[in-house]
This record gives sequence, C-alpha cells and structure tokens, in this order.
Amino acid sequence: MAFDLAEGSFDAILFDCDGTLVDTAPVHLQGLQDALATRGLSMAAEWYYPRVGLTPDKLFDAYESQIATLPMTRAELVAAYTKSFQGNLGRVREIAIVADVARAWHGKVPMCVCSNGEKPNVEATLGSAGLISLFDFILTAGEVGAGKPEPDLFLAAARRMQVQPERCIVFEDSDEGLEAARHAGMRGVDIRKSYRPAWMNASSTSNPPDMAE
Repeated sequence: MAFDLAEGSFDAILFDCDGTLVDTAPVHLQGLQDALATRGLSMAAEWYYPRVGLTPDKLFDAYESQIATLPMTRAELVAAYTKSFQGNLGRVREIAIVADVARAWHGKVPMCVCSNGEKPNVEATLGSAGLISLFDFILTAGEVGAGKPEPDLFLAAARRMQVQPERCIVFEDSDEGLEAARHAGMRGVDIRKSYRPAWMNASSTSNPPDMAE
C-alpha cells in the first residue's frame, strides 16, 4: 500500500473527495463548460485546473474578477453544472492508492469525507465509484459555513466522529485542504507526492510544492 499508517497512532481518517478519492476534475470542468456555454461563455482547462481546490463560490468569484461577469445567478449556474456533471459520472474513476486506504481501515476507525464541493455531487460521485459505503459521514463546506482553507470542515468532522483533532489524519490533494488540516491541528497527507492524474500532465499546472506530511 502506498500509504502505511501505524495502528494506534490515530483515531480517525478524513478524506477529501475530488482529486483524492476519485479523479473528477475533467468531469467537473466539462460540467462548468457546459453550463457557461449556454450563455456564450467558456472556461479554459489551464485556468480551471490550478483552482480545483476552491469552493464553488470562490471559483466563481475568481472567474468574475479575472474573466467575465456571470450573466446568470449562481444558483442557475450550479444547477446547470450539476446536471452535466451527474450525467457524466460514468467517466469518474477511483484513485486506487487512496481508496485502498479507506478499504483497509473501514470498520476499524471512523472515517469521514470532507469536501468543498456540492453535497449532491459528492454523494453521487462516491456512489458511482462504489465507495460511499466505506464512510461513516460525508460533510461539505455548505454545511459548516466556511470551506477549506478554513479549518471549520475538518473540525466539524472531528466533533461528529467524537475524536480529538490531533488524533485525525487527513488525505488531501490541494494546498487549500492541507492548509485547513494544519489549522485544524491535524496531520495532513499530500497525495500529490504519490499520484499525478493524466489531466495534470496534459495541462500547464506546475508541480505541487514539496509539503511535509
């Protein structure tokens, strides 16, 4: 197994969803492109991929400040994007080196998925990948008020699992997620050291920084 966890050194495991448990970035991008295309707008892959760790609101804020004002409400954009995304779930694949960690520890310690994404999409993604039954809880940023890089999501998960934050391990693939783990007092594991998706090789995204676990 790519990630060896010492039994007794932690009491719970928290997982990001997109880019950590499942490779979804191209499907999310397609959904956003489809939604924007209805209003004559577009989103380039080289712009989107470096921002995959953002909450939807922060992504849309960046789009409006750097590219164009959205000619629709955010609720309308999210609805159109969600329809496209869920229609393409067959393209989603698990990231085996992380999913195998969840399988190995299922039933041994509590586990929670903590995502900045929209909850219906997170649940549909995990369900399509056959992973949803592995987890005790699924929490998203919209349920706690502040997404990553704020620690709120991880701290809420620790409370729900009745585990001290310092006894949690977090698997993440973004700077925002790892920053949130640090602020929460949790040990963060940067999966980018062991896994690089094909879309990243094809994009202009730079190599991730070397971050200590």
